[in-house]
Amino acid sequence: MSHSSMLKARRQRQKTKKLLHVAATQAKRLAKQALAGPVVKKEKVKKQKVKKEKVETEKVKKIKLTKEELGRQEAKKSSAGAGKKGGS
Repeated sequence: MSHSSMLKARRQRQKTKKLLHVAATQAKRLAKQALAGPVVKKEKVKKQKVKKEKVETEKVKKIKLTKEELGRQEAKKSSAGAGKKGGS
C-alpha cells in the first residue's frame, strides 16, 4: 500500500467516523426532546415603564457681599497666605 493511498484511507475513515458521531449525537438530542415532551413557551410579561417627573428647582440668586464682608474675606485670605509662606 503506497503512502498516498494510506493517507486517502485515513481521510475516508475520519470522514465516516465523524458522520457516525454526528448522527449519534443528533439521535441522543432527539431522544431527550421526545422524553421532555412538547415545548411550552412562556408568555413574556411586559413591564410598564414609569416616567419620572421632573421636579423644578428654584435657582438661587447670588447675593453681592457688602464692603464689610468683602474686607473680612480679604483679611482672611491675606492672613492664611502669610501663614503658609512663613511655614516654609
